[in-house]
Amino acid sequence: MAKDVPPRWDRRMQQRLARGEAAALGELYDRFASLVHGLAHRVLGDEKAADRITREVFGYIWENPDAYDPKQGSMRSWVARITQGQAVDRLRQVECGRGSHEELEQKVRSANAAARADYIVTSMPAPLRAALELAYFKRRDYRQAAADLRISEDEARRRLRLGLQLLSTANVLPREDPAPRGYRDRAPPETTSNRRPPPPKPWRRSRRRPCRRPRTAY
Repeated sequence: MAKDVPPRWDRRMQQRLARGEAAALGELYDRFASLVHGLAHRVLGDEKAADRITREVFGYIWENPDAYDPKQGSMRSWVARITQGQAVDRLRQVECGRGSHEELEQKVRSANAAARADYIVTSMPAPLRAALELAYFKRRDYRQAAADLRISEDEARRRLRLGLQLLSTANVLPREDPAPRGYRDRAPPETTSNRRPPPPKPWRRSRRRPCRRPRTAY
């Protein structure tokens, strides 16, 4: 069965980044910065480390827009995959030597699962997400959720069941997909959540060829 055609926005964004449009980087940042920072913070549990990962991720994307393959899925999932791989790699560096290998791997698995669960919830259709939020954060049962959402009890059960099925995949550990190691401390001009990155005139793309990245379903 053929894969769904990715959104037209993803294709246009890749083309604009490949042409070196600084405005495209700003638009990408506005759309995905909160996703990137949130996933990085979930893995690392540190605000400054999450800020650094955010800069590194957008820096990698700016220099390597052709690394995105529209046939493999949406740009959102690609950005999330880069972020999680980068954050997990940083977690291994930070935690190395602080315990046994088994303890380190358990931390990595737990962080991966938590980050993936966050991504799944934020990616859910709004009706499924609303039902899960009522069930888990407000402790509503399916009858109460149905009343709050003004839907039938059967529909409330269906939404909760589908949402739980999606969340159950969070424990499937994806392969890591970090940015190239030589890229660790490279980043575009620093940005904040309410300011677009300035045009990267003093920050030029390198001429080295981008590394091949593993194709992993997020």
